[in-house]
This record gives sequence, C-alpha cells and structure tokens, in this order.
Amino acid sequence: MRKKVVIANWKMNYDFHDTTFFIRNFLKIVFERKINHNKEIILAPSFPFLHISNQILQGTTLNIAAQNIHHKDKGSYTGEVSASMLKSIGIQKVILGHSERREFFFEKKNILLEKMKIALKYNFNIIFCVGESLYERSNNQQFKTVECQLKETVFQCPSNNIKYFYIAYEPIWAIGTGKTATFEQAQTMHEFIRSLFLEKYGESVSNKISILYGGSINDLNAKDLFSQKDIDGGLVGNSSLQIEKFLKIVQS
Repeated sequence: MRKKVVIANWKMNYDFHDTTFFIRNFLKIVFERKINHNKEIILAPSFPFLHISNQILQGTTLNIAAQNIHHKDKGSYTGEVSASMLKSIGIQKVILGHSERREFFFEKKNILLEKMKIALKYNFNIIFCVGESLYERSNNQQFKTVECQLKETVFQCPSNNIKYFYIAYEPIWAIGTGKTATFEQAQTMHEFIRSLFLEKYGESVSNKISILYGGSINDLNAKDLFSQKDIDGGLVGNSSLQIEKFLKIVQS
C-alpha cells in the first residue's frame, strides 16, 4: 500500500514563538484525537527553527523537513545551508524543486540535479516538486513539461534510490492563487506521472511511490482531492498555517 502523506510547507512564515506554539499544540491535538494513524505528517518550518522543531517531535510519529539545501557539501557560500549541516541536527527530509525556488532563485535542472545528488549522499528523503505554468497549461504542454522535469532530474537516479523520493505535483498557476486544479485535472496528471515511473522503473516502483498534490489545497477541497486514485496526499502551503484547517486536511 502506498504511503499517505501530508506536508505543511510554511515557507517564510512564523517566528520562533509561532513555530513552537503551533507544533506543541498540533501535537497535543493529534495525540488526543489519534488522527495520525496510517498517514505520515511532515512539517517544514524555516531554517532557524528546524532544530527546536525536531527536538519537540522526538519520540513522535511526526517528521520535520527542510525547505531547501545548498547544492555543495561545504565551502565559501555565505548564507547557505548544507545537507551535512542539516543531517547533524537530525533532519532527514528536504523539499527540492519547488516552483518558488525555480522562479525566484533561478534554480534550473543542473542545480536541482546537484541538490538531489547531495541529498541522496546523506540519505535524505526528497520531496521533489514538478508542475507547469499557466502558459504551458493553456497551450496543452503540461504533460511534456512535467515529463521533462522528471527526466532531467529524478529519472537520472538508479531504481534503488527512488525509495527516497516523494513526488509533489504543483500546478504553478494554482499556488497561492486560490485556484485549484479540478479533481479530474489533478488525477489525470498524477496518473500520468505514475505511468512515467512505470515505464522507467517498473510496476513495483510505480505502485509504491507517493505522489502528492500541491496547489491551493484547503480544508474544503482536500477530501475530494485525496479520494482520487493516484493522489496520495498533499503539499500544503497557506492552509497549513492554521492548526484547525491543517488538521481537517490531515483527517481528509
């Protein structure tokens, strides 16, 4: 059975107090309501709060992910954070390829491939994001775009490394806009992505890999999205910043 996964990507939100308040209260509610059974819950706070967040969650079933890593192991890269640094404080998961990193920080395929390789070197689980722009969707290029993004990065890996990946499909035109792909659009793309893994790595891999939807998921549409055959969970942005909304998404 494929793993059901919900990830809270907090982006550049929440200070120390907000982060620790959320995690402690969220954890308390999850424990009291026993709602994390048979699903993986991952929180992705900002860099300064990864260590304390990980400490709070020690001994629980919840996990922490970093939102980014540098593509080099160490060196003269002022302001950057390496995979080895994160590993040293117990972080084992990272988000790579998010559309905001691609757009605002100009992360192209070569950089993403290097980041992916360094993450695998340290045995990180990788939440790898793919997705098309509104222009590409409008011109019926969405399948070609997503296939190209995978072939240039993830599909460079041997099959024994795919166990470290989650794939997050995030239609760029739906991120932070309030727009959401229809359930049919989301399912069609997820099914297509799974077919690419089937073609590249075989049935065993394609049946096991968790493919998540990311694109204005909220507490109202999560249940219908997650009920689709090939959607195994979500990468949640704005709606993960409110405890009750995120809990409803998790429960969906």
